[in-house]
Amino acid sequence: MPVVRGKDIEVLFSASAIARRNLELAKEIAARDYHDLLVVSVLKGSFIFAADLIRAMHDAGLSPEVEFIFISSYGAGTASGDVKVLRDIDNEVGGRDVLLIDDILESGKTLKFTRELMLSRGARSVSIAVLLDKRMRRQTTLNADYVGFDCPDFFVVGYGMDVAHAFRELPFVGLVRGDTPGTARR
Repeated sequence: MPVVRGKDIEVLFSASAIARRNLELAKEIAARDYHDLLVVSVLKGSFIFAADLIRAMHDAGLSPEVEFIFISSYGAGTASGDVKVLRDIDNEVGGRDVLLIDDILESGKTLKFTRELMLSRGARSVSIAVLLDKRMRRQTTLNADYVGFDCPDFFVVGYGMDVAHAFRELPFVGLVRGDTPGTARR
């Protein structure tokens, strides 16, 4: 078990498993008939997953345009609050196929808000790709079109995901040892 910053981190999804799954997801995405594809990475947590998935999409024959949107649904703690756009995309989405990429689909509030925002701006379609899916936490009827892994009910870190701005740099998804199911979010 790796020790990072004095914490035991249990590897949940290894770097090699994530890399393999990214290639599979990219092939699934490339097999779909997208027109004028715009990939929108939902920041901050998705930045590593989005970068790796976009490179894998290139290897699968896609050359999408890439944008970033900074959405926040967390207040001072880890409880989900109001959804806000902190930084919007620059490009028009009207008539385009949009693929939202996020690190984790949990309550569904952030991705539902972002999907509806893109559709209200005239997107032809809006699909969703997430690295992790926590269906047991869903508060909406939203589901992702592309899922890397189903995630157990633990607070996860690494591969772009953090706790108090720590552990984003880890090349794997893990959990801090000592966490118990259902006690932590994300």
